[in-house]
Amino acid sequence: MTQETGKIKIIVTNRKANFEYEIVSRFEAGLVLMGTEVKSLRAGKANLQEAYGRIKNDEVWLINSHINEYNFGNINNHEPTRSRSFY
Repeated sequence: MTQETGKIKIIVTNRKANFEYEIVSRFEAGLVLMGTEVKSLRAGKANLQEAYGRIKNDEVWLINSHINEYNFGNINNHEPTRSRSFY
């Protein structure tokens, strides 16, 4: 969210899901991300086409989403399709 305008910037959406599934309810949550994932998302390098949510041990996990590796990342770069937890 930008401080000046208070508007939220949408980084990635899955428009196809609206056509293939009936969306009964929506909720907003944060994702636990690594630093290189944040930088890749700011560059618009993400894909939710095959992603889905799963509940494990009372937590929601984002499975099979794809965030490209950061071009200038080092050995600490993230795995592009790792599972990510919500908080």
